[in-house]
Amino acid sequence: MGEAGKQENVTTFEEMAEVVARLGIVPLAPLIPEHPSVNGLTLAENWHTDTELDPWRWRVRFPGEGLAGYGKFIKKKAVLVSREWLPAYLAASGPRKSLEERYQSGLATREALTLLEIIRANEGIETRQLRSMADMKAKEKKTAFDNAVTELQGSLDIVISGVKQRVNADGEPNGWNSTSFETSGHWMHEAGILPFEGSREEAIAWLRSRMEAAWAPEAVAWINKALGWK
Repeated sequence: MGEAGKQENVTTFEEMAEVVARLGIVPLAPLIPEHPSVNGLTLAENWHTDTELDPWRWRVRFPGEGLAGYGKFIKKKAVLVSREWLPAYLAASGPRKSLEERYQSGLATREALTLLEIIRANEGIETRQLRSMADMKAKEKKTAFDNAVTELQGSLDIVISGVKQRVNADGEPNGWNSTSFETSGHWMHEAGILPFEGSREEAIAWLRSRMEAAWAPEAVAWINKALGWK
């Protein structure tokens, strides 16, 4: 069994950053068999406390500090991918064609295309503004909006880049913080991360070699199947 099989207790952001850097891919909640998750490594009483020890806050510190890409990348579940692994992960699992080409082929939704066009022109846009600009503020359009945002994360076209405090017309804090989005390429550029130089097959081989050194065999087998790697 790889290093991932060890029991760990993580209390601080810095400790979790070490785990993410070592394992490369860490889901927020249990997802990959015999593989750690942020939820599984941390104490339940620290969640949603809005303190430095709150893992819910860490999820946006990672992309905010350029330490890991974050989004619903695997089976519509939130995952952290370290800055070292992200270029290879994008090359191995990202789309072979542009979203426009996928849309024309019936492989992407109109809503996803609309949202991506807006995000490209407004990198770092927050959820409420994105819904407004896409004319999807109505309640009956919320499900379509949520599905399109999840679709774009699953295809690795976008990442969650952080959260922004909502404010009212007077600039005062108003309501819950809102998730913000960027295209994957823009986030990587801003974080100083270079694209993977090599083919999709070379990216998969790069990832596998590191997974086999640090992950449990069950975890490696699962992700190979989940991502369709051959």
